[in-house]
Amino acid sequence: MRFRTMLLPVALAATVGAVVPAPSTATAAAPGPSLAVDVTAGRHPISPYVYGMNFASEELARDIRLPVNRYGGNATTRYNFRNDTTNRASDWYFENIPNDNPDPASLPKGSDSDEFVAANKATGTGTLMTLPMIGWVAKDRARACGFSVAKYGPQESTDQWAPDCGNGKKPDGTPITGNDPTDTSVAVGPEYAADFVTHLKTQFGGAADGGVQFYNLDNEPDLWHATHRDVRPEGLGYDELRDRTYAYAAAIKGADPDAKTLGPVGWGLNSIRFSGLDQDVCSRTGCWSNPPDRAAHDGQELGPWYLDQMRAYEQEHGERILDYFDIHIYPQQAGVHSNEPGDAATQERRLRSTRQLWDPTYVDESWIDQPVRMIPRMRELVDRHYPGTKVAITEYNWGAYGHLNGALTQADILGIFGREGLDMANLWTAPEADQPVAHAFRIYRNYDGRGGAFGDTSVRATSADQGKLAIYAAERSGDGALTMVVVNKTGDELTSPVSLTGASTGTAEVYRYSGADLTGIVRQADQPVGATGFTGTFGANSVTMIVLPRGAGEDTTAPTAPGKPVAGAVTGNSIALSWAASTDDVGVAGYDVHRVDGGTTVKVASSTGPSVTVTGLSSDRSYTFVVTARDAAGNVSAASPELVARTAHRPDGACRVAYAANSWPGGFTATVTITNGTAVPIDGWRLAFDFPNAGQRVGQGWSATWRQTGVSVTADSMGWNGRLAPGASTSIGFNGTWSGQNPTPTAFTLNGQACGN
Repeated sequence: MRFRTMLLPVALAATVGAVVPAPSTATAAAPGPSLAVDVTAGRHPISPYVYGMNFASEELARDIRLPVNRYGGNATTRYNFRNDTTNRASDWYFENIPNDNPDPASLPKGSDSDEFVAANKATGTGTLMTLPMIGWVAKDRARACGFSVAKYGPQESTDQWAPDCGNGKKPDGTPITGNDPTDTSVAVGPEYAADFVTHLKTQFGGAADGGVQFYNLDNEPDLWHATHRDVRPEGLGYDELRDRTYAYAAAIKGADPDAKTLGPVGWGLNSIRFSGLDQDVCSRTGCWSNPPDRAAHDGQELGPWYLDQMRAYEQEHGERILDYFDIHIYPQQAGVHSNEPGDAATQERRLRSTRQLWDPTYVDESWIDQPVRMIPRMRELVDRHYPGTKVAITEYNWGAYGHLNGALTQADILGIFGREGLDMANLWTAPEADQPVAHAFRIYRNYDGRGGAFGDTSVRATSADQGKLAIYAAERSGDGALTMVVVNKTGDELTSPVSLTGASTGTAEVYRYSGADLTGIVRQADQPVGATGFTGTFGANSVTMIVLPRGAGEDTTAPTAPGKPVAGAVTGNSIALSWAASTDDVGVAGYDVHRVDGGTTVKVASSTGPSVTVTGLSSDRSYTFVVTARDAAGNVSAASPELVARTAHRPDGACRVAYAANSWPGGFTATVTITNGTAVPIDGWRLAFDFPNAGQRVGQGWSATWRQTGVSVTADSMGWNGRLAPGASTSIGFNGTWSGQNPTPTAFTLNGQACGN
């Protein structure tokens, strides 16, 4: 695996003058895939925080109205706000380096972190501050290093400007052990976090009063044994991560109850699957198939276990101390995470690799070699293990900031974030204001130079071939305009039909960023839009914003609220609901059922009439539901009164299977979660079930070997997920097709034994 070693907000080298794929010189555009937007379907809010960055300049923050700016990275793990000094860890010879400060005597007032927050307040930007949780911070403003050559002997590499500072490895590459952590650092506890928050609150107000709103629970603690091995040479295990989170997060909440916390701030997919201790041990011994720390915790992967522990804290103490489940992601495909755009194959791979954020059919083209589905994976984990927790990716970087290919990729990523319902994302680090990747953000945040922005309510947008043309759409609440972003990932100019449902007719404004002018977004000719849509031409290697105003006289009246839902048939994993129908001046198009958990709601089912069965629930658990109605124009009613209903009890001591499907005409995606409810581990499993309808077929599957004969389906375990400890779960799935109807299978067996739902 590849560790990220970036540290500070370094400006990536601008390569605007590099070779850019030229627009096609053909006289006629090639036919492109069909695009479709349905304003009445798939509606959900887009969090503004998905457009965040790390260490953005004031100029860029003001220009794009940056919603949140993060103070993060390896250097913040041992940042001492009192003396304004960082330790650069393995990124730069484990050195303490004080920040430039014109008045050190006034510290902690006027520190680098103070200046960061002040700049954010000046641009109306929220702050995400990293709080050290490792137990050490830089001891003073004197420069020092963790592995002095004079003290610990010759080393493999030394700082050319401070030759006594080594990289902590002997000349033969073996690590130096037994060094003294106090060479650079002083021990601190949770009180340090409370003092830091209190200082920021004193300077800028609390989270509810325009001060710091968000706090990261350190930075990538599962890599401390590598990045901060001068003070933490062993990996961080399950229990210690939990205990430190309990102590430090509670200290933050005690100092500012309105602040939001984000954890565990892992470095990538392996941060969900393995503890730092297992990553440390297995990187040396190859124990990945049976990591010892996981085995000591009933075989449960770290991510779901961590969420279970955070939920347990709230149940015991009556206080939520984790608000966001935060995991970083850096593409591991060759050449993708690079400052340079790379050759044509690398650029194609960069554009393709964004599918790891959502696509269950995309097998990651790296050592991961399996579907990642990062955002749905994280969402499913919080929904199952700690409902109401939001999902964040506070570091990501797809490279090529100075190249058009990087801008196309970034525009695709921002569209995916909004469509998939991510709650926060922060690019590491921010681009320069004139780099192409900055223009990808402008497409969504300031496409016209006057504050024109992508909408804040996502609506359904589909492409017949997202590898060629990707489309994202959202309705803007301020003026009702429909905004559409189309990313042409090919070197050809493409002409495609764009069908619209529930949208206005009229004239749309068109803005484009492309190789024709890398210095900015260019206004194009207006696009006439008819009753069913339009035909658009999209330049080669371009990002296009289409803005369709809401038409005069358009339906703006929402349906009345539905009646309070009533529970009908109840099973161990489903509840049938019905309610009094809504009325509308034009007509009700459908209903959406939402599960309420704390202060958040999650859509769990939709129907065209006043009844539906909600599936995929846990047994013997209470759920709160509300229903909303929508009309053909996309207007949404107020929520119905709440219903609290409980699923049926399921006997213990058996396997359990939860089956959930997301359907569309002729196709569906199914996610199947298998739980070992017995007292003994399962080594290798075969799941079997029958489809109720002969027209249901399994297509591309993942995380299991899928087979179908007639209506009978089997799924055999893979090498990496075949062992299920008592109480452990694994999720598998497939894309399928259907004709006639698509009912849910109701009877499952695991290794020949009947399973409960």
